[in-house]
Parts: sequence; structure tokens; C-alpha cells
Amino acid sequence: MIINERDSRHEHLLSIARQIMTAARTAPKGKGVDIIEMVTVTGEDIKTLSDKVLEMAQTTGMKFFLRDGDNILQAEAILLIGTHDQAHGLNCGHCGFATCSGRTPGVPCAINSIDVGIAIGSACATAADLRVDTRVMFSAGLAAQHLNWLPGCTQAMAIPISAGSKNPFFDRKPKEKKE
Repeated sequence: MIINERDSRHEHLLSIARQIMTAARTAPKGKGVDIIEMVTVTGEDIKTLSDKVLEMAQTTGMKFFLRDGDNILQAEAILLIGTHDQAHGLNCGHCGFATCSGRTPGVPCAINSIDVGIAIGSACATAADLRVDTRVMFSAGLAAQHLNWLPGCTQAMAIPISAGSKNPFFDRKPKEKKE
């Protein structure tokens, strides 16, 4: 049997996406409480996410959304990692408020932010170990939140995954608005 890498790449990347999600799941969590959610986006859903990122470029005025919206179309899969909002009762003050109960609604618990950050770090380290190309994207994560692809999550980031001769997520040129 002869297996051409180009013919098996997509299925291999889906397997890698599953391994990356496992790495993120097993990353340490504050107080041992797991409030992380993850999904992998493929196929036409990547186009849907791209369209939402491009739409948000218009509504937010953030030009890098234009670049990112086009850029994620080069991904074979996109991992979305988010966290629910849950105060941990530590009254640590890292969120800017003296107590968890004094925290203004909408202000994220710092422990939740740290947890999603550690999960992202673990995911990206695993991706690097498996030699696939990635980049952490706030823009696509925010668009996924607007699409409600991680229900109940108050923070989300996207990690597009690719395997090619050059990482398409670095050395990107800014896009200009299309008139």
C-alpha cells in the first residue's frame, strides 16, 4: 500500500485536533474546577466563521479582523477554546475587585482567564510537538462567541491548524477594506 501524505493530511489533522483538545482538557484548572469548553470547526463551518469575522471587521472597525477572516480559510481545522464565568470564591482581587461577590457583572474572573490561557498554552505546545502550524486568534474566538458555538462561554479564543510547507498564520499582510 502507498499512502500519499497529501491524501491523508486532512484526516491526520483531525486526529491531531483531537489530541490538542485532550491536552487542553488535561491542563491544570483553578481549584480543580473544569469550566473549559472546546470544539473543533472544519469544512463549511470555517467559511461561516470567516464570514462572521469579516462582518465584525465592519462593525468593530478593527482592520486586523479583515486579515484574520481571510487567513482562517487556510486552516484545515480550527480549535475553539472558551471558559464559562464562574467565581471561585478566592477573593484574590486579581479581577480588580476586593471580593468575588463585589465583582461587577461582565467582568471576568481572573482565575477563569488564567485557566483558558493555560489550556491554550497546553494546546499550542501539543500542536508544536506534533509539528502542525497554529496561531492563537482573539478575532475568530470572538466571532465564535457571537455565533454561540461555545454556549455560555464568556471568553473564547481560536487556534487554526494547518500543515503545509509554510505556516500561513505568520508573516501575514494586512488586508484593506473592500469598497
